[in-house]
Amino acid sequence: MNWSLITGASSGIGREIAKLAARDGYDVVLVARRREKLSELAREIEKEFEVKTHVESIDLASTNGADLLYDSLAHEGIVVDVLVNNAGFGLHGDYIETDAKRERQMIDLNVSALTRLTRLFLPGMMSRRSGYVMQVASVAGFFPGAFMSVYYATKAYVLSFSEALSEELQGTGVSVTVLCPGATKTEFFDVAVPGGGGSDKFGGSKALDVAAYGWSAMKRKHVVAVHGFKNRAFIFLSRFVSRALARRHVARINNR
Repeated sequence: MNWSLITGASSGIGREIAKLAARDGYDVVLVARRREKLSELAREIEKEFEVKTHVESIDLASTNGADLLYDSLAHEGIVVDVLVNNAGFGLHGDYIETDAKRERQMIDLNVSALTRLTRLFLPGMMSRRSGYVMQVASVAGFFPGAFMSVYYATKAYVLSFSEALSEELQGTGVSVTVLCPGATKTEFFDVAVPGGGGSDKFGGSKALDVAAYGWSAMKRKHVVAVHGFKNRAFIFLSRFVSRALARRHVARINNR
């Protein structure tokens, strides 16, 4: 029995990845805070794909959230073969004016929980010499991002951590893929920009397209998977301009 664990599975990219995993025959562990959303998705997946599901409603930003999740799955005898660290959120605004508590929660979720879950599930994969880890970062991880400074910094951490880990795991049978989406039509902007008009205002790629790109890249054991030609071109071209110019450009985008 092969299990795939997806955090942030209640909506957006995480929800779509969960369905892709089920399509490929994986039983799925669905993790997020909103139990009703997870239960609804679990029923949908079981009906459509005839695989098993397991729902864990937990706040991974809490101090011991990752450990509680790991212990719960160990108690159920669930062995995770695919770990997708998708849970995360952003926060928009001048750094000095943003909510410090909310910022701390963002770091705890985007960085600390991701790192801890990787630490907890990786040894088992290595002992079996088989497994996939997908870390969801962002195109933001390649740049300093004024007006979303801490969010961009968390994604830079995820990108750097994942690339380094992929090198350490060479020859172990376990691969790490870091998925870097650009703007995506999810609840992200509703959370990051309260009162900003919702995700539809900001546009972006479809969550299913991003999820499918990331899932395919993971199965092919690609290390860095940047979704979208424009995003890849933007990252490539940024190599030929000064960092000062790049950060000013991103600042203008974020300050619209």
